[in-house]
Amino acid sequence: MNKYINIILALAFLSVGTQLSAQVLDPSFAYKNIDYATFVSLVGKNNLAYSAEKFNVDIAEAEILQARVFPDPELSFEASDNGQRRMKMGYGFASELSWTVELGGKRHARMDVAKGQVQLTQLLLEDYFRNLRADATLAYLTALQNKMLLDVQQTSYEQMKKLSEADSIRYGLGSISQVDARQSKLEASTMLNEVFAAEAEWKSSLADLSTLLGDDQIDFLWNPTGDLKGLGRDFVLSELIGDAKVNRADLQAALQQKNLSSSLLKLAKANRAIDLGLSLGMDYASYVNNVIAPTPSMTTVKVGVSVPLKFSNKHPAEVRSAQWGILQAEKEHKQTTLVIQSEVTQAYHGYRAAQKQVAQFETGLLTDAQAILDGKIYSYQRGESSLLELLDAQRTYIEVQQNYYVTRYNCAAALVELERAVGIWDINF
Repeated sequence: MNKYINIILALAFLSVGTQLSAQVLDPSFAYKNIDYATFVSLVGKNNLAYSAEKFNVDIAEAEILQARVFPDPELSFEASDNGQRRMKMGYGFASELSWTVELGGKRHARMDVAKGQVQLTQLLLEDYFRNLRADATLAYLTALQNKMLLDVQQTSYEQMKKLSEADSIRYGLGSISQVDARQSKLEASTMLNEVFAAEAEWKSSLADLSTLLGDDQIDFLWNPTGDLKGLGRDFVLSELIGDAKVNRADLQAALQQKNLSSSLLKLAKANRAIDLGLSLGMDYASYVNNVIAPTPSMTTVKVGVSVPLKFSNKHPAEVRSAQWGILQAEKEHKQTTLVIQSEVTQAYHGYRAAQKQVAQFETGLLTDAQAILDGKIYSYQRGESSLLELLDAQRTYIEVQQNYYVTRYNCAAALVELERAVGIWDINF
């Protein structure tokens, strides 16, 4: 009788839903929790790549200042001395101020191009953040998923460890064979290795978060909080495509590229206009004391206008290049529109499929796997099933749990990709 009582006490540790806190993880590993809203906010403020992209706007704005600049005037000085000291031929000085007057609206056209480039750069920066925010969210979700998979592995290991300890007692009591006891111990050791691998994967995903945050400290890593539930959305595909055409910054950038190409054409035409060169000068010649031809000193003031001969206008390469650029921008705008429509459609159907997969797990798979494992444990306790049958049921249950978390991650990731494609954002968890 005592023999069976000891067996029952040993098997009492086997409860699938039990949460055990064994110290199998690295106790020296330090991390701090961070919620999603704080994480995204810090990414927008501290991400180094995004900060570098912001300088493109500053650079483009500086180009506006450069476009406003008028041509610089030129000031020249000359001195002459014929070197005939014995004949007293004298010396002279000359100075001239010249300036190019731009005609044809060149300055205004340059400023329009520079302003258009600023708007284009701002839209590209906005599109960069759209992708950065989505990528950062996927990294956050990956870290959450890896932590959940680690918890599954750790819980499964603890259950297997308890089973191994119980089988050691049962072997000592003569209830099972030595092979079964060793099999239980081997399974526990194998699961422990899987825990270590899952732990490394989790830590690696936390390191990715630090990179996105621009955080170079090494004392701890940031650990995301939250879960993968509550991210369900209902969408209408036609409305999403319409929203994408309004919200996508890259589509707006393609439209702005068309406007910029038009400004470049105006600048090319303006550059064909003839500029005028204005000059104002003064010459001074000293006394010539030569006895044969003495000459008094003389100061001469001169004003001049120069007109360039624009033979280069016979070859309007710049204008033609700008005209082709407009046509190219129009095609690229249409292509971007089609690509966005395709991206939204694909992301929508991917998200719908992921939702169905999650529902499949939540309406039967998890419950069935739990019931099967509980039944196998009960049968094993009564000696009606073998250890291999129990281990097979346990592996199936672990696999179902892991697949469930992976499917929930895929569903959340599909939502991120859908909202990235549409250019909307309401994700929070």
